[in-house]
Amino acid sequence: MKIIAFGIRDDEKPFVDQWCQANPGVEVKITQELLTPETVTQAQGFDGVTALQLNPYADEVFEKLASYGIKNFSVRNVGVDGINPQVVAKLGIKVTNVPVYSPAAIAEFTVTQLLNLLRRTKEYDRKMAQGDFRWAPQISRELNQQVIGVVGTGHIGRVAIQIYQGFGAKVIAYDAFRNPELEKTGIYVDSLDELYAQATVVTLHVPLLDSTHHMLDQAAFAKMRPGTLIVNASRGPLIDEEALIAALDSGQIAGAALDVMEVETQVFNHDLGNRKPDYPAFNNLFARDNVLISPHRAFYTDVAVRNMVFESFQASRDLFEKGYSDKEVKF
Repeated sequence: MKIIAFGIRDDEKPFVDQWCQANPGVEVKITQELLTPETVTQAQGFDGVTALQLNPYADEVFEKLASYGIKNFSVRNVGVDGINPQVVAKLGIKVTNVPVYSPAAIAEFTVTQLLNLLRRTKEYDRKMAQGDFRWAPQISRELNQQVIGVVGTGHIGRVAIQIYQGFGAKVIAYDAFRNPELEKTGIYVDSLDELYAQATVVTLHVPLLDSTHHMLDQAAFAKMRPGTLIVNASRGPLIDEEALIAALDSGQIAGAALDVMEVETQVFNHDLGNRKPDYPAFNNLFARDNVLISPHRAFYTDVAVRNMVFESFQASRDLFEKGYSDKEVKF
């Protein structure tokens, strides 16, 4: 079997080498280039393709893969919203993802960012850089006093709940598909409106679907308690950024920690130097002391990167050798 891997970063290479050593019967080619209509020609002669990128995958990419006889496509992450399901279904291409690479990595990061919001770390860093070492007037809030509203109780949401409870915070949760074990604890509320009305922090752990696009909009923010904090390390378009800006301006929302943005490909994973991005909402939010923006790095740990490489490569091999994989995505 021959696998070609697109978008391989330097930090992935050691894990690719480890997987190859454990699978000597598979020939692997890697490239740092992303998978585009221009680079897809490199896949000719291969049996499977793995890729990882923030940019959506063009329909033409899959059409060319199919013309090369390639019907196995494995992404090294969980999100498949950049893939047109109608196109891959029509072409008979099977898609796998890595649904669970490290829930702890993302959950821990969201808690860390919330702590930074509560402790007003960005404001203190700015003051100290200017030689001001006074603590007043930036008084902090304690995590154990918060009501954490967890939206989505999948793998990541459940780990986040455990961490928040370890800090002594009250946790409530909403999920359209309740976890039976969590339900026994009485943690669930019956609606998002109920969660918004009670929570002092709203943290999102849901996929991007038509039903979740802009789930936090002007109407949702208006239903929240004044001074609520927002945390999002899931998908940027879950939040209407213009509505968030308005809610921050009014004080309805006291702050936000965002590891994802609506149009993050304009900024994230680029070295812009001193250039200001042509992204007004990003610039507005990034300039605020009560907004923390990180470049989609919640997943970025050694454990997660290893699992993303190993599981995607193994899924590609399984599709080729067995005709199926337990990581296959059912759109």
